[in-house]
Amino acid sequence: MILLIADSGSSKVDWRVVHPNGTVQSITTTGINPLFLSKREICDTLYQGLRLAFDGEVSRIYFYAAGVTGPEMSHYMQECFYSIFPHAVSSADSDMVAAARALCGTRPGIASILGTGSNSCFYDGENIVPNKVPAGGFILGDEGGGSVLGRKLLSDFIKRQLPDEIDAAFTRQYPQMDTPYIIQKVYREPIPARFLASFSPFLYEHRNHPHINNLLRTSFAEFFSRNIAQYDYKSHPINIVGSIGYYYQEVIQEEAQKQGMTIGKVLKTPIDELLKYHKP
Repeated sequence: MILLIADSGSSKVDWRVVHPNGTVQSITTTGINPLFLSKREICDTLYQGLRLAFDGEVSRIYFYAAGVTGPEMSHYMQECFYSIFPHAVSSADSDMVAAARALCGTRPGIASILGTGSNSCFYDGENIVPNKVPAGGFILGDEGGGSVLGRKLLSDFIKRQLPDEIDAAFTRQYPQMDTPYIIQKVYREPIPARFLASFSPFLYEHRNHPHINNLLRTSFAEFFSRNIAQYDYKSHPINIVGSIGYYYQEVIQEEAQKQGMTIGKVLKTPIDELLKYHKP
């Protein structure tokens, strides 16, 4: 019997298919977010992108996604899985649970996500402790996440706060960018967080410029002071998963040390550690 493990974002899903002989197959499908997709759309993705990619009966499915916000969404996903894999026992959990299991395994610790958004929790080795700090999204929270970094950059751009050399580089790289275009993308089109986070490569390219470096440092400092400071960081290191956490490790380490915090494990994605966690 076959085991499936999945880490889903809005744009893509990383799957690991564990076959009975122990071999592991990697598959990528389009993103599955139960908050935004109908059952038909999810089932079409599962069938076309996944079911046709291997032979054999699936016995167990572990699925993780940002859109699995509670029991209702978990049940919604389980119904979709039953439609395609009727003999499988399935579970669906949030990306925060995925982060905690990938980063901490079965040991207590602080787990955090620094990707498009940001999130954090204290994990007791089995479950997320209830007093987690809410993420808040890119308007009310998500400090240090790619969407907030992009929001700050675009705000500086439209307010003419960027230094001349950064403004010129930004205009060269994004010639279509002006205030009406930005307003359209942020306020009138779906998934603005993804648009805002798309400017992370520009920030990374110019990360050593004083203005951009300050933008990054203040954002990561806010992540620690407004989120991590509410956990027992003196007894536990801060473990991080996500592309922002992975690529900006150096400045994140420095900002954590300023607040008396220690960085532990850092992962770009959780999927391979989830494979270790679930593989028999």
